[in-house]
Amino acid sequence: MESVSLKDGRRLAYAEYGDPRGKPVFLFHGIPGSRIFRPPLDDLTARKRVRLITVDRPGFGGSSFQPGRRIRDWPADVCALADALGLERFAVCSHSAGGPYALACAALIPQRLTAVGVISGLGPVDAPGALDGIILQNRLGFTLGRALPWPMFRLAMSFVFRRAKDHPGEFVHPDARNPANPDNAMLAMPGGLQVCLESTREAFRSGMRGHAWEGFLLVHPWGFSLGEIRMPVHIWHGVLDRDAPIGMARAVARALPDARTYFLEGEGHLLIFKYWEEILSALTT
Repeated sequence: MESVSLKDGRRLAYAEYGDPRGKPVFLFHGIPGSRIFRPPLDDLTARKRVRLITVDRPGFGGSSFQPGRRIRDWPADVCALADALGLERFAVCSHSAGGPYALACAALIPQRLTAVGVISGLGPVDAPGALDGIILQNRLGFTLGRALPWPMFRLAMSFVFRRAKDHPGEFVHPDARNPANPDNAMLAMPGGLQVCLESTREAFRSGMRGHAWEGFLLVHPWGFSLGEIRMPVHIWHGVLDRDAPIGMARAVARALPDARTYFLEGEGHLLIFKYWEEILSALTT
């Protein structure tokens, strides 16, 4: 496990895949998730001449918990890691709950970025239609996060994430017997299920506090305005996504001054596996 030490004494863990001399692209994981999560296509990443850098957010995997952190604090951590790796400019992309963090980078450090991508990203939960069709577990978490104070929400989420920690297969592949779920095909591709299981297991290395705090952050104001993002943002989203419904992506796209949208019929939450080559091309050309 690679890591860097930050000015406040925290450790930030990361991993690298693809071409070490390629164009740098940071990928921000979902929840639960860790630096292990990425499309299981490392050879393709290398052929595209991409240096893929995945990072554990505070309290996930090998990264230290950061008391009181905000979503808007993340770009400073990204810059610290980029500086340690000798990178002046780089692209960022994200999956699922990593979406607000890529958007925070677009808002707060645009001068460092070459491109921004949001794949199956979470959006503001209070936007009209944002929760239409969402799975029950996520609806419950978002509802409790908006209604409960932090101590009570942390306690409630401990039960949810304990289940994911102890039974990662049930979390990663809950709809295995449903042939209509497009994510089943993604998990069936070589390495698909394995990378998701390993990412989920590693996510809880530092405990569950970071996951609960992140859930709390996602349903409260993010600390920046989408309207202040001036650079283009590429958004890939499946119309059949039930983890982060398409209504979230549409709300984000409406709020951004320059959104490049790819709303894909028949696709679900894990479309990043299927469209990885297209995503890398958009972020590096």
